[in-house]
Amino acid sequence: SPAPARPCSDAGGQKETEVPSGATAVLRHLLLKLRATGPVTVAEYMREALTNPGQGYYTRRGGIGESGDFVTSPEISQVFGELIGIWYISEWIATGKPKAFQLVELGPGRGSLTDDILRVFSQLASILSKCDVSVHLVEVSPKLSEMQALMLTGGKVQPNPEDEPAYMKGISKTGIPISWYRDIQDVPTGYSFYLAHEFFDALPIHKFQRTEKGWREVLVDTDPQVPDQLRFVLSPSSTPATENFIQPEETRDHVEVCPEAGVIIQRLACRIEKDGGAALVADYGHDGTKTDTFRGFRNHQLHDVLKAPGTADLTADVDFSYLRKMVQGRTATLGPIKQQEFLKNMGIDLRLQVLLQNSSDAATREQLLHSYDMLMNPKKMGDRFNFFALLPHHRLPDPDKKQKPKSKSPLPPVAGFGELLLK
Repeated sequence: SPAPARPCSDAGGQKETEVPSGATAVLRHLLLKLRATGPVTVAEYMREALTNPGQGYYTRRGGIGESGDFVTSPEISQVFGELIGIWYISEWIATGKPKAFQLVELGPGRGSLTDDILRVFSQLASILSKCDVSVHLVEVSPKLSEMQALMLTGGKVQPNPEDEPAYMKGISKTGIPISWYRDIQDVPTGYSFYLAHEFFDALPIHKFQRTEKGWREVLVDTDPQVPDQLRFVLSPSSTPATENFIQPEETRDHVEVCPEAGVIIQRLACRIEKDGGAALVADYGHDGTKTDTFRGFRNHQLHDVLKAPGTADLTADVDFSYLRKMVQGRTATLGPIKQQEFLKNMGIDLRLQVLLQNSSDAATREQLLHSYDMLMNPKKMGDRFNFFALLPHHRLPDPDKKQKPKSKSPLPPVAGFGELLLK
């Protein structure tokens, strides 16, 4: 553990109320807050560490990529985004090629994923020629929205008037209009494809522990033994969150719940139920089986979640069983299925062969095989990442009605979630 912060030379000894100078800005802010109000929930702690307007991890910089704190699938391989682009086009065709669709990405990172999807859209321009496509990015970080603008438009964007829902607009290199928003509620309604790749895992979670006295919430507090350090404590009695967020049928002893994820998935489900389209969620997670998954990453290494808040990425596995429950039957849900299975169903092996044949040098081929291994190997991302989809009920055959042989043409299968039979 690090040496305790030394007192300033002129202060002699450190008084109890002083905040150590070695602490990060977020830690200083938190220590003052905890002294004033007592312990905070893990959700409140995450919110401060990640999105505090002055010093939050995402607000200040987004640590994506080789030099950052984590690497995401689109950063590893263009194929990943291409296959997702194909998934959307296949859903668009399956629902009768509506005249327009919006591609809406939540937390688009550097914009690599949208960039790869737009490349597929432009390669398949002949199929999409009569369709009005627009892109809508939901991004709270000013820093990341700049990076996205640079990648997608070459920096050709203009800020929008204050009273408009979008705060920035531009045109992609392929000629598609792009708008930026701070909140999903600001995105116009209409037939849309939603994408949330490594979005839900960074939303604040509440943590709960089962005790002899019933459920207690895990809170963050200062450590009385070490003045400038944080520690986990249990709430002395039940909190509003324990009353509201624990399902009565819960069997685990330790549970993480992300109410914000529940709210967002409900919004997506309402929109898809009303306007059509689909949502694809890709993230690491589980189906209601895991317990303690809260962790930090810094320089691609695991990092103590309570140390130096604001300097590391904090994340927790997505509980897909909770998302399914929060959809409340408004749409059909598919998955979660493992990334490896989804990409295989989407034809990644064929795409890899084509790219390998078209690449002239050994280094590129080496890179392609390496990135394929990262995405597909069960020990790497193949099993850890899952795909989960929301689709309108009418998109899937009704399990209660046996499909009559005379019924109109059968519904095409949903790509990715079943074997694709290439005719």
